[in-house]
Amino acid sequence: MGIFANAFTWWNGASWGTSIVSRRHGEEVGRDEAGNVYFRHRKDPTRRWVIYKGANDSSRVPPGWNAWLRGTIEELPEQGLPPRRAFEQDPEPNLTGTLSAYRPAGSLSGSGVRAAATGDYEAWKPDQA
Repeated sequence: MGIFANAFTWWNGASWGTSIVSRRHGEEVGRDEAGNVYFRHRKDPTRRWVIYKGANDSSRVPPGWNAWLRGTIEELPEQGLPPRRAFEQDPEPNLTGTLSAYRPAGSLSGSGVRAAATGDYEAWKPDQA
């Protein structure tokens, strides 16, 4: 794919069209630690968007930036939110479809054995005619 990788696709960063509109009508307001770039419209500051670095997955947007994108806070996260507390954990992206996804014991892709039924379950059997 090379140079044309983002020509028409939206799932791996911005397409050329999104990049052009962002540069022409948007104002870059910040970047997060993952490299995502956040914009607001020059004429209508309530219109906000993000251009992801890499795969377009909204679970990769940190909570503060998510609040800003949705209009929950007006200020940028560094200004509108209190400092991070020592007990807060780093946010994690959605791991579904990756090797790190949760797989319960006994599932097809997990290990272990499924716990036995507790006796309150009776398998359905069709009536024999």
